[in-house]
Amino acid sequence: MKNAETVTFGGSGLDRAAHMRGNIQIAKDDPSARLIILWRGKLLFDVQSESLARLPLSHPVMADAGAVRVFLGLDENRPIFAVSLSRWEPVLPEAEDMNTFLDPTLQQHPTTGDSVFAELRGIMTTLTPRDAELAATARAVLGWHDSHKFCSACGTQSKAADAGWRRTCPACDTLHFPRTDPVVIMLIIHGDDVLVGRSPGWPEGLYSLLAGFVEPGETVEAAVRREVFEEAGITVGEVTYLASQPWAFPSSLMIGCYGVATSYEITLDPIELEDARWVSRSEMEQVSRGEHPMIQPARKGAIAHFLLENWLSNKIGCTN
Repeated sequence: MKNAETVTFGGSGLDRAAHMRGNIQIAKDDPSARLIILWRGKLLFDVQSESLARLPLSHPVMADAGAVRVFLGLDENRPIFAVSLSRWEPVLPEAEDMNTFLDPTLQQHPTTGDSVFAELRGIMTTLTPRDAELAATARAVLGWHDSHKFCSACGTQSKAADAGWRRTCPACDTLHFPRTDPVVIMLIIHGDDVLVGRSPGWPEGLYSLLAGFVEPGETVEAAVRREVFEEAGITVGEVTYLASQPWAFPSSLMIGCYGVATSYEITLDPIELEDARWVSRSEMEQVSRGEHPMIQPARKGAIAHFLLENWLSNKIGCTN
């Protein structure tokens, strides 16, 4: 699949300049250096240009920033960092809406003009590949700092180091690095049908491809077969890798696979899935156009949508 890396967050060739992390002051002193700003995982978004807002390191918004500043790399030879506004507490009249599957609310900081903080899921399809890679990286690494403040070996509060790419314990010297959790997501085919399911709590009518975490000591292929059998009772034979997608919600790597089912009868695990079903190619084409009476298409920007659209375009797999 030649277009595998065109998936959202699939990579833009960002120069992460890891060699600069140990002497980051050089990048900080560069007058062209810029900041990407986050608040509660949301990205500061320039509505006019439909791009991430890039602010100078001396911008007044930094008065509300936390202590961790992550060096993301060089964006067109310009150092770029990410920080989170941990000290800002805006009034939130839409608090209930913020707890929905896709938070539609926008927040505006008094120092950043018309730019707003927006949920990444809501803006990801409007971003350029470079902005998407920067956003996914910033959200994942800063989220890791928020959730891993204490040493797992001795419990002492650790400190950020290596330009935000490591935490060091001052008590026992244990080093901690950002984690990425591998998740398989699979396009399971039987003849001209594709297997889809929906989790409890999803928006009405939303179906997607089955997915699950890879367990310790397990290959990707074994994880695909295990997850599909556990969730839907379907056995899978051939498994092929297709594409991957960084998924910063909070820190996964989605590993897209193609699998050929060797059974057809679904036995649902009601704890994992609310429903699972086989959908024919013609019916999935109807879903893709938004014309199906019961099934909503997978969310644009997600690798499930990418895989399904490529399958419908006959760029993945074949009938058996």
